[in-house]
Amino acid sequence: MLVTLERGCHQGDELGLGLPSFPIDWSSELFTLTYGALVTQLCKDYENDEDVNKQLDKMGFNIGVRLIEDFLARSNVGRCHDFRETADVIAKVAFKMYLGITPSITNWSPAGDEFSLILENNPLVDFVELPDNHSSLIYSNLLCGVLRGALEMVQMAVEAKFVQDTLKGDGVTEIRMRFIRRIEDNLPAGEE
Repeated sequence: MLVTLERGCHQGDELGLGLPSFPIDWSSELFTLTYGALVTQLCKDYENDEDVNKQLDKMGFNIGVRLIEDFLARSNVGRCHDFRETADVIAKVAFKMYLGITPSITNWSPAGDEFSLILENNPLVDFVELPDNHSSLIYSNLLCGVLRGALEMVQMAVEAKFVQDTLKGDGVTEIRMRFIRRIEDNLPAGEE
């Protein structure tokens, strides 16, 4: 693993312990490398990229369902009133909190029900090159699942998909988000 000090350092001497400086970004690099190992194992376990893509989305969805509670508790964000506000919270708070990046929000549809998240730098793809035999692999598809799962827990059904990817030679990574419908709470009969 290549360790760089440019991302920020903790000075051990700040605490008077005589400790050397070291990067504080190890956890994100560890996550990136662990994620790479997960994708590699899925590629070995499944016969084709489409099945791997589905598994990554499914895993991400399950993570999103659980992650939303942590996000709401740590961010103190209230209920979003529309899809534009949701987009702002996703880009400016959630991505920053969990991945340390702030994607830009672009390409709104005229109806305001679709937008794109542009990731200039996707931390999941650090240290990654796709082999030629995995050209249809959507390497970071876990992110789409996380977005879908988290938003479903706050009563929003959305579609999320990659439309550009730097791993495939595109200049940026773009996730297209589409609002499908608001999910109504279905209470059991007789309960209010």
